[in-house]
Order: sequence, then C-alpha cells, then structure tokens
Amino acid sequence: MKYLLKHLRQYKKQSILAPLFKMLEALFDLFVPLVVANIINVGIGNRDNSYILKQCGILVLLALIGITCSFTAQYFAAVASVGCATGLRHDLFSHIQKLGYSEIDTAGTSTLITRMTSDINQVQNGINMAMRLLLRSPFIVFGAMIMAFTINAKAALIFLIAIPVLSVIVYGIMGVTNPGYKGIQEKLDHVMNHVRENLTGVRVVRAFGKEKEEVANFEHANSQLNAMQLRIGHLSALMNPMTYVVVNLAIIAILKVGASSIDGGILLSGDVVALVNYMSQILVELVKMANTIILISKALASINRIAGVLDTEPAMEFQEQKVVWPKSEEAVRFEHVGLIYRGAGEESLTDITFCAKKGQTIGVIGGTGSGKSTLVNLIPRFYDATSGEISIFGMPIEKWGKEELRTRVGVVMQKAQLFQGTIRSNLLWGKQNATQEELWHALEVAQAAEVVRGKEKGLDEPVEQGGRNFSGGQKQRLTIARALVNNPDILILDDSASALDFATDASLRKALKTLPEELTVFIVSQRTSSLKHADQILVLEDGCLVGLGTHEQLLENCEVYREIHESQFKKGDEVQ
Repeated sequence: MKYLLKHLRQYKKQSILAPLFKMLEALFDLFVPLVVANIINVGIGNRDNSYILKQCGILVLLALIGITCSFTAQYFAAVASVGCATGLRHDLFSHIQKLGYSEIDTAGTSTLITRMTSDINQVQNGINMAMRLLLRSPFIVFGAMIMAFTINAKAALIFLIAIPVLSVIVYGIMGVTNPGYKGIQEKLDHVMNHVRENLTGVRVVRAFGKEKEEVANFEHANSQLNAMQLRIGHLSALMNPMTYVVVNLAIIAILKVGASSIDGGILLSGDVVALVNYMSQILVELVKMANTIILISKALASINRIAGVLDTEPAMEFQEQKVVWPKSEEAVRFEHVGLIYRGAGEESLTDITFCAKKGQTIGVIGGTGSGKSTLVNLIPRFYDATSGEISIFGMPIEKWGKEELRTRVGVVMQKAQLFQGTIRSNLLWGKQNATQEELWHALEVAQAAEVVRGKEKGLDEPVEQGGRNFSGGQKQRLTIARALVNNPDILILDDSASALDFATDASLRKALKTLPEELTVFIVSQRTSSLKHADQILVLEDGCLVGLGTHEQLLENCEVYREIHESQFKKGDEVQ
C-alpha cells in the first residue's frame, strides 16, 4: 500500500473532493422518497395539481443537482485513479530497468508484462470505484434507515433486521470469492507466458509442425483460467438472488405493517411508498457496495503483486563515484571464477582462469550449453560471479560504476535486437551525440554500410518492431555497428556473426583489425575459421575451461577443439 499512497498523496484534493461530491449526491437521493411521499399524501390526496407540479419541480432540481455532483465526483475520481496508475506504471517500469538479469530471469518476462498491464489496470479501477462508492453506499444504507425511523419507528425495525442479514450474505460471499482473484491473476500469468512464447517462437513452432500441440497447451492453460473464473463467477452470482429474496421479504413485511398502520391512521399511503423506496435504495447500494469491494479486493491483490516486484532489490551494487583508471596492460582477468544461476542446482561455470591483454583478440568456443555466453556476460557484469574474482583493466569489477563499465564494454548480443524507429536512432543507442562520420565509420567496420546505402532513406530508413523488415544478417551487422559507435575498449561479439557468410565474416574480422590497437575483442563463435587468427582461444565444455591457446596449439593439445574443427573441415584441410 505504501507505493499506492505515495502517488495518492499527489492527488489529495481530488481524493477528498471525489467522495465528498458523491456524498452530496447521496444526500439529495435520500430526499427523493420524502418528496414522492408528499406528492402522494398531499398533492394526490387533496387533488392539488399545483402542489404536485411544485413537488415535481423539486424532483427535477434534485436530479439536476445530483447529476452535477455525480459528474464532478467522476471527474475527480478519474483524475486521481488515472494519475495514480500512471505513476505506478512509471515506477514499475523504472524499477524493472534497474533489476539485474538474475531478478528478471527469476520473475519471468510474462509475469512482469502482466504486472505492467492487467494488474495496474485493476488498481486503477479499484481506486476509481473506491472514491466513488466506498463512502456513498454506507451513507445511503444508514441514511435510509435513519429516514425510515423519521417516518415510522415500528416499520423501521424491519430495516434493522434486513440490513444485517443482507450484510452477512454480501460479505460472506465476498469472503469466499476474494482469495480466488489472486489465483485468477496467476493463471492469467500462465496464459500470457504461452502467448508470448508462441508469438516470439512462431517460426520454430511452424518449422517443426507443432501448431496442434501448442494450441492444445494454450487451451489447457486457458481452460484452467476459464474454470477458475467460472467457479468464482458462480459464487458471485449467488449474491443477487439471495439479496433480492431478503429485500423482497422485507418489502412484504413493510407492506403488511404499513397496511395495518394505514388502517389505524398511523401512516399514510405515501409514507409506505417512501419506506419501500428506501428499502430498494438499500438493496441497490449493498449490491453496488459488494461489487465495489470485489473490485477493491482485486486491486489489493494486484497492488500486492506489483509491490512484490517493487520490493525486489537488485542484487548488484555499483559504485556511484567515477573511478580512476589504473594503468594496466590487462584488459580482463578471470581468477577461479564460478557461476551458479539463481535457482539452479549446479554451476554453469567452474573455476575459469585466464587473462586477456589490451589489444588482444580472444576467441570463445565450445558446444551448445558449454557456457560461452555465460562467460562473456560476466565481463559487462550482467551477472555477478558466485566465486572467484574478475578484474577489468587491473581493478575488481565490483569497483566500477555501472555507466562507466557499460560505456567501456561494448556488447553485441547473441540474438540481434533492433528497436522500432530508424537506423540512425538504433545506432545512436551506442553514443547519443555521435556524428554522421562516426556512424558511417561504425557501419563500414561492421560491413553494414552497403545495407544502409541500399535503403531509400539511408540512415533515416524506418526500422519496424524487432527489426522484422531486415534479414538476420543485416540485423547482426547493424547491431555490431551500434556497439562500435561508442568506440569501446572491450568489444564482445557473442556469436553475432552466425548469420553472415564466410566472406562477410572474414571481412568483418579484417576490419576489426584496423581499429585502435588497444581494443580488446572477445569473439564467441561456433566456427573455428572465425577464431583462427585470435591471440587466445578459450575452449569450454560443460562450464569448464578445457583448452587455452592459439589455433595451432589447440589443434595439437585440445581434443575438444580438434573435434569441433574436424567436424567443420575435412582432416588436413586448411582453414581460410
């Protein structure tokens, strides 16, 4: 709730005025049955048409004042609820950006998306309804009972019996159904996860002809959500018939008591009509109150889920102040480094030790799942090693500031990712104030200049969401250019040339050699041809470093490297 109250404080005026105007509307509603009673008792009883018209004018006036108060209350409630939801959404998105890879991996992308959309919408609806009806409905219920006592104390006793019975029914059903709403949101997470996986992996699904299986999996998750919603819906549906039974019995009792009182001259017929109207108002308001509390319960469940993300503290802590670069010829040093992913039982990397000097090209190779990407992800500190020590330019990686470290280390991810906008806007991610010359130089080195020149608008060519209007090789070259724009001191190419042909790959490696001598390059690749000219090659198997040396040394001394090489080239063939 602290996160909700933080934003509600910014809308104090609206938070007070919205329920205040709703209470005013309720007050005028309570006068309506009395005016109707006067019309029946006096106007119709005395056949006084002028009196009837005057009272009808009062009813119209009450309606106009009531609707004005209602619109005003709705406006203030909307401003407060939408503003509060907007602030929550900003806070949540900002906090997610601060989380490390470990926290995001643990929470899950689909769950975070649900928090940002469905849960915040539930909170917005809950705030809106709470401001409009949370005070209005009790005010009407107790106000109607008080007004009933002003008409006739004996008949008003029926209200004293009916209201507690109605409250037990309403809140009893709510007590049973409210815990289910949290379960519904969790089931919605599962459905979102299935949708997201299928949308991102649609080509894989179709390539393997798994459409029917995926449809079946989605239907299973959706049917579970549907079953839970129906179960809660069936329980909630009991509220209306049960409350209507109680209210109608109360109305029958009022009519019975009223009939005998009219015969005895204690009550007039208009008074009985007023009592029936007050009972009907109570019924309507209790149902509204129940629906409001259901929405508030959903909102509370959602705010707790949002708070769960906001309460997740990033495991990594970065230095705030800028560091003084030590003079070291070492670019990267790993000393007995190990890593266990959060929630995993075994190490993904075990006892990794090597040193990369400035200006060297380091190759990383190994089978699928050997830990290549995991190793290079430790260099920009996407994850923290669970054992050992990592040094960047002679200083422990924990002492580097986040911005400074990520500026000095350029990363090209294994999966090429472009953002909606233009080629220029994507390249400027590397350096916001990069000049035209710097952009073209990066494109030339990345072998992407011809791609851009071939586009009608050049650097201002539109990029669709995810870069879907570019081929895999084009996306890889553009992401390499994006990393080069900032002139990093360490460049990591995480299998980022896998979609390039051998000629383009060779041209890229040749162009990288023309960059400043102090640039240290890590190349993760499945091709031994891409790593042949590296100064050092790290060979990984099951998270362990099983080979370290040059191409020729590893062919002679490392069986794993030799097997990878011979699987790609016939024995004795020369790698170009």
